Formats: sequence, C-alpha cells, structure tokens
Amino acid sequence: MTERALVLFSGGQDSATCLAWALERFDLVETIGFDYGQRHRIELDCRGPLLEGLRDAFPRWRARLGQDHLLDMRVLGQISGTALTDDRAIAFEASGLPNTFVPGRNLIFFNFAGAIAYRRGLKVLVGGMCETDYSGYPDCRDDTLKALQVSMSLGMDTRFRLETPLMWLDKSGTWALAEALGGVALVELIRTHSHSCYAGDRTQLHDWGYGCDTCPACALRSRGWAAYRQATDRQATDR
Repeated sequence: MTERALVLFSGGQDSATCLAWALERFDLVETIGFDYGQRHRIELDCRGPLLEGLRDAFPRWRARLGQDHLLDMRVLGQISGTALTDDRAIAFEASGLPNTFVPGRNLIFFNFAGAIAYRRGLKVLVGGMCETDYSGYPDCRDDTLKALQVSMSLGMDTRFRLETPLMWLDKSGTWALAEALGGVALVELIRTHSHSCYAGDRTQLHDWGYGCDTCPACALRSRGWAAYRQATDRQATDR
C-alpha cells in the first residue's frame, strides 16, 4: 500500500530536516508553507532552492517529492500581535512566554494542512515541532499534538497521523539526524539554504548558517551547531 505524507515546510532548518526524514520513509511527499505575515518571510523564499537542492542532490528522493502548496495566512499575523509579526523587540511576557509566540499558529497550520491532506488523500502530516530545544511554546508540546491528532481525525472523519520526528531532539541532534539521512551534502544544503533567524537577516553566512546571530532562533541554531561539530570531532578522534 502506498503511504503518502504532507510536510509542514517553512524553509527553516527543522522543517527541511523533517522533509528529508519523510522522503526517506514515504512513497509520496507533498509540502505546504504558510505566509502569515512573519517578519522573517525570507524563509519562504528559501523553500524553492531547498526543494530544488533536494531534487538535484538526492536522486532517490526526486521521484517521491510531489506538489508544493503555499497558503496565504496573513490574517493570522493581523490578529496575533507578536514580535514575529510586528516590528517590536523580542522579550518575555508576564506569562513567561517570549513575545515570539504566535497564539494558535501550529493548531491553525495543522488544521489547514489537514484540509488539503483530506482532499489529496494524504494520511500523514509531518511537522518540526520540538519539546526539547524550544522556547516553551505550548503548541509545540507532544501532548498538544497528540490531542490535535485525535480532534482532527474525529472532525474530518479520517484517520490522520501527526508525525514529529524532532520532538525529543535538541538542535545538535537535529543536525546529526540530517547527516544520518543525507550525509554531509544534506547538512551543507540545510546550513546554507535554510533560514531560521527571526530577524530575517541573510547578510552574513556563519558556521551554522545565515542569521543575525543575536535572536533566540540564531542562538539555538548556533549552540546546536557547535555541539554537533564537537560530537562529530570526538567521533573522528575515537576512530
């Protein structure tokens, strides 16, 4: 039986790694992105080159990579009032969450993805949510997504499966997963072509990729890269 998946693909490190993970496992993989008025909208511009890079560098995945979808979700940016959608400094709110938290974002994304998946006969939805290296966003939690899987399956009367392959990995582990999936070539493609910086800065290429090097997303990616490289160097020394 052919198993088909839809990957929530933003153009960032995590979603690019998840896309490679899905291409290794499923017979057909489609992708979906969301323009929600994010300040770092440049991540959406990275999606095309990443998809082309995967097709060119990994022939075994080329035939599995199906249609790409991009949805206009700017109404979410209009109502959210966050540092990801408005020009304001990143800070912590009284709730303890950073003001980069976009309320309901992942819940909305998965529901819209589910509507497209329903129409196209895709039973597996894949997202890069993580409860290990994250900013405390409640819609990234494993319990949230398990509950969402149940409600979506009931509400659309079809059995969806929500896969989150990065849920228990830190950023170092995410880099290591990319290497396990596609070797150094995939790591380099993600390092140079993906975008995770909240400021949308692609003026300087650091060891870990493009970014402002000061926002929380850059800090996570930088620390993860350093830990990944240290582990890789230790393994080389041990051999």
